[in-house]
Amino acid sequence: MFFQIATFLLDVAAGLLGGACLLRAYMQHQRIPFGNPVGRFIFALTDWIVLPLRKLLPGYKRWDFASILAAFLFELAQFVVLALMVGGGYAAVPVLALFGLVRLVISGMTGLVIVYAILSWVNADSPMVDVIDRLASPMLRPFRRMIPLVGGFDLSPLALLVVLQVLAIIVANLQAALLR
Repeated sequence: MFFQIATFLLDVAAGLLGGACLLRAYMQHQRIPFGNPVGRFIFALTDWIVLPLRKLLPGYKRWDFASILAAFLFELAQFVVLALMVGGGYAAVPVLALFGLVRLVISGMTGLVIVYAILSWVNADSPMVDVIDRLASPMLRPFRRMIPLVGGFDLSPLALLVVLQVLAIIVANLQAALLR
């Protein structure tokens, strides 16, 4: 029971901090200004680790490698603590952290698409709507080219969610096969 609780708490902490770092990198890649509430929250949550890492690993063009490295480090720390609790399996920790980072990207994209779909139905006048739209639109664009509107409804978020779930299954099976 203790191990399950610790695993859950570590997963929440690494997911929140790592996801914030990945969102920071994605927002910078999409050139979304950080003056909005989402951007200010992301900066407040990640500046303490990203800024020192940026001195070691500068960005290139629109890619913020320091934020991506920070997300990986959070996943790595999570699996190091779990390996210490179990008492072994240290060789697999970097591989688990890499798979954890990929799962974090997939779950972050899934969450973003779900929030986008809900906000598109509600038609909210929030400053976050523009930010969420600018973040989700590049992922939805290929699906919108292939899937026409059905009765005035955009089914591209649903199609993207299906693809993301398939990717999550593939990643989980690939991880299991590599760690056998």
